[in-house]
Amino acid sequence: MQADQIQRFFSTLRAANPMPASELEYSSVFELLAAVLLSAQATDVSVNKATRRLFPVANTPAKLLALGEERVAEHIKTIGLYRNKAKNLVETCRLLLARHGGQVPHSREALEALPGVGRKTANVVLNVAFGEPTCAVDTHVFRVGNRTGLAPGRTPHEVEMQLLERVPDEFKVEAHHWLILHGRYVCQARKPQCWLCSVADCCDFEPKTAAP
Repeated sequence: MQADQIQRFFSTLRAANPMPASELEYSSVFELLAAVLLSAQATDVSVNKATRRLFPVANTPAKLLALGEERVAEHIKTIGLYRNKAKNLVETCRLLLARHGGQVPHSREALEALPGVGRKTANVVLNVAFGEPTCAVDTHVFRVGNRTGLAPGRTPHEVEMQLLERVPDEFKVEAHHWLILHGRYVCQARKPQCWLCSVADCCDFEPKTAAP
């Protein structure tokens, strides 16, 4: 994908969805962090179902820590790896209270020092909560970046670095949202819906899939 195609690609996605947002449900920076931590290897739909049970009971580091690992696990048991996620979430709450006054830190290093928080989760928090032009690479972004030729890479980190280099500054804050939504609903894993795609003319993928 060439520079003029990249400009057209994001201009088209922006025109269709000027204010893209995460499909995770949250009402605070801490709830966002908790939801993203729980979303590893799970769908946003399944995480939202779990947090609708959890957050009304405990939605701050102090309340979740007081709830305890076993009771947190009981609230989120419908999502994958729930026991390990409950352990990480409770320990994250302990560290937020001990090191950061119960606040979510605005620092990649501090975020990645929390249990269960890797680079992708830190990127989401920095982008969504603090407006930084980071590019979180999940399976959808990884697939779209490679399939379209926008940001080819063998690893999520390589794709992220390509995105940061190739995406024009005017699109960077929202870029990963557009890519996630495009991958989730149009450029799907098993069969990309090229016949419905508004940016097919910018994409390097061949052969384009035909309408069923």
